[in-house]
Amino acid sequence: MSAAAAGTSKAVHGDVAAKKKKGPGALATAYLVIYNVVMTAGWLVIAVGLVRAYLARGSYHGLYYSIEKPLKFFQTGAILEIVHCAVGIVPSSVVLTGFQVMSRVFLTWAVTHSVREVQSDDSVLLFVTAWTITEIIRYSFYTFSLLNHLPYLIKWARYTFFIVLYPMGVTGELLTIYAALPYVQKTGLYSVTLPNKYNFSFDYYSFLILVMISYIPLFPQLYFHMIRQRKKVLGHVNDYSKVE
Repeated sequence: MSAAAAGTSKAVHGDVAAKKKKGPGALATAYLVIYNVVMTAGWLVIAVGLVRAYLARGSYHGLYYSIEKPLKFFQTGAILEIVHCAVGIVPSSVVLTGFQVMSRVFLTWAVTHSVREVQSDDSVLLFVTAWTITEIIRYSFYTFSLLNHLPYLIKWARYTFFIVLYPMGVTGELLTIYAALPYVQKTGLYSVTLPNKYNFSFDYYSFLILVMISYIPLFPQLYFHMIRQRKKVLGHVNDYSKVE
């Protein structure tokens, strides 16, 4: 689901060391390290692109166009995470990972790409910024975890920044979908009307409304799951500090 949804989506993915489960083999580990390094670099490119465009223009309006291509490429590249779960080299739920990855791919392609009128909206920059910071931290976390050299600062950031980034990303996503609704309704984008030879109809406008409604039960569950994960992962450090 959201920017930070991605954070929740893959908490299990990054908790391998914490759970002390048997990790992937040497070859799979090498592949995963390369994958996570590439994804970290990709999202850093997006971050630098946003900063450079802002400094050049002196305005945050329309910054999406400066990072549109790398955003599409690296967000779509996250689909490989579903494959990692499916083949067993990452011990995460295929369903949960698939839902959260595809929800962001859906927002990238089926909403932002397809409804060009919303691309200059501030809401797009809101979720792109949240996604970018989240993914830089998340993929860095996975990389260092696989190498068994995880700096505490990255672990702390992984389980702390979501407190702000998750609501920020969800807000941007919802506002973007809401802004797309009038254009979808006007153009009939992706909708199928009767009669047709398949005797099938689909209203993309109504579908987007259902997607927005689905955030109501899902957001609190995922957000508080991450809160519990934070207490679990960082709690013992805080307790130790109190004793000292």
